Amino acid sequence: MTEWPDVIFYELMKPIRHVVLIILDSVGVGALPDADQYGDAGSNTLAHTAQAVSGLALPHLQRLGLGNLAAIAGVPPRRRAAGAYGRMAEASAGKDTTIGHWELAGLISPRPLPTYPQGFPADLIAAFERRIGRSVLGNKPASGTAIIAELGAEHVRTGAPIVYTSADSVFQIAAHEDVIPVAELYRISQIAREMLVGEHNVGRVIARPFIGSPGNFVRTERRRDFSTPPPTPTVLDHILAAGHTVWAVGKIEDIFAGRGISVAAHTRDNMDSMDKTLAFMAEPARGLIWTNLVDFDMLYGHRNDAAGYAAALTAFDRRTPELMAALGPRDILIITADHGCDPTTPSTDHSREYVPLLIYGPPIRANVNLGIRDTFADVAASVAEWLGAAAPAAGTSFAAAITR
Repeated sequence: MTEWPDVIFYELMKPIRHVVLIILDSVGVGALPDADQYGDAGSNTLAHTAQAVSGLALPHLQRLGLGNLAAIAGVPPRRRAAGAYGRMAEASAGKDTTIGHWELAGLISPRPLPTYPQGFPADLIAAFERRIGRSVLGNKPASGTAIIAELGAEHVRTGAPIVYTSADSVFQIAAHEDVIPVAELYRISQIAREMLVGEHNVGRVIARPFIGSPGNFVRTERRRDFSTPPPTPTVLDHILAAGHTVWAVGKIEDIFAGRGISVAAHTRDNMDSMDKTLAFMAEPARGLIWTNLVDFDMLYGHRNDAAGYAAALTAFDRRTPELMAALGPRDILIITADHGCDPTTPSTDHSREYVPLLIYGPPIRANVNLGIRDTFADVAASVAEWLGAAAPAAGTSFAAAITR
């Protein structure tokens, strides 16, 4: 990769066309000051992953300034980063996917969404069973792969779906595709979503289909999330109101319950998400392309697989030059995260961490240190300013500090 050449004056004076926002799901860069309140003191997803594999090789992210954010084995700081860089603290209460993405969209949540470390209340489960006409199995916090290994055979024998949760605000329903067809699983998940309101307004109901036989059950890519909608408008709504387009890649549409989205592409994995992102970057319309790369969190963080986590980071880094090369003269790339999920700790849950902030593109000044931002919502405020949309309720724009 080479440094961006000076863009001629009339191009710089034109409005920003695309902001490409990439979420490296769970790639945190160090425990927040209040991490001990969440059981996450000392967590550092990126640095600990690097230590676990005796150093990461991420030359392209290093060039953008990643090594300037923390001590990361194999990723030293650069004297002159190619773009702007910093870290962001989470102002919302919580450490889950929904809360993190809402804050990135300009909505700070003073209270966490409800969680169920002892499982869901018996009366709620009984009401759900009556509504779907089936009894359920499980009803406890569990790893998704572990619980289908534990209860999958009984599910196949009885037809009872497996209900479970985690440290996140989720109501998950697992079912074998040959026992409860995917369309039926989606239907009963929608019933759960309709029931989970008020005090039980969980962030997401997640349909988790799987296939295979006892001892060899495998989850399929037909997962679907049924999210609670944001309680107030976000920057996505403001971008649409300004007449622009919002492209959602991966689980972004699910996280926002479809609100504020123009075009959505659901994807199989990180690499498929990268392909879809690059395709949307060729679109002429003005707007935001928002991509979530879920594999870091779903496949490796929650399974305490540091080696897999490191490999996924390396795979993303290899494709970063494609993103950079695809940027037009009025396009901006932002790479950040929504929380941590340190794969080296005993916990398999998310961790309360700072997230990285890397910004690059022809309109962006090189080597600008944005320091530590008080809230993820600064991303929303900056995107709104770049795209000429109304400012979100929260956040302070850094656009003026880094735009050429």
